[in-house]
Amino acid sequence: MPSPQPHGIEIVEIDRTAIAIEPWRWHFAVERRDDIDRHFAALRQRRTGVWNGRVLLMQHYTIRDRVLQGACFETDYASMCAWRDWNFPDAAVSNVFAGAAIRTADGAWLLGEMAANTAAAGLVYFPCGTPEPADIDADGRLDLTDNLKRELKEETGLAFDELDAAPGWSVVIDRCYIALVKRFTTRQSADELQSRIARYLADERHPEFSRIRFVRAPGELTASMPNFVIAFLEREWRQ
Repeated sequence: MPSPQPHGIEIVEIDRTAIAIEPWRWHFAVERRDDIDRHFAALRQRRTGVWNGRVLLMQHYTIRDRVLQGACFETDYASMCAWRDWNFPDAAVSNVFAGAAIRTADGAWLLGEMAANTAAAGLVYFPCGTPEPADIDADGRLDLTDNLKRELKEETGLAFDELDAAPGWSVVIDRCYIALVKRFTTRQSADELQSRIARYLADERHPEFSRIRFVRAPGELTASMPNFVIAFLEREWRQ
């Protein structure tokens, strides 16, 4: 059953996903095309690292017997940004993505601050990213584990297999955001990870994170953290 949370969020524990990819005509993206293109052009003037690639959004979903089932469709990043920035004019669509909640050996949770040239500049997230066509497996389904492996490596330099992953996912539902959070633990301390990831970010030409943060208690949560991050961490500290 869903677990009520602050901020109007629900958290549901699942064992796996079964998300198909289906062709679908997104009327919002077609009917608002000119407005979307103008919005994205203005965004690119402010955020030089943003580009209009292809992404996957969710058309419909259900959660039953600890399985999230649904269907995603392919669209362009410009349409997704406009839909998000205009407060979800099509509320039947959801942004589904996977996030890595990494707990260090000394009890801190790892977060990253998005770099100034990204669309989410200044926000503080778990390592995560919107799925794209490269995350579709051989059976035509969305593979969120592969998506998370790529995002984790790109944003922190950490390899999925060097962390201890918990089974299943926590699905954090916040309006049109559906975050599938995977818990990880590491044998390294926060200081050790800080040094390692800082070196990785310094070597990157266009890092997605500008810096790494660690939080250990509710008093360290800030308004720069999305609701799904806050709700997940507050529940972890209550348990």
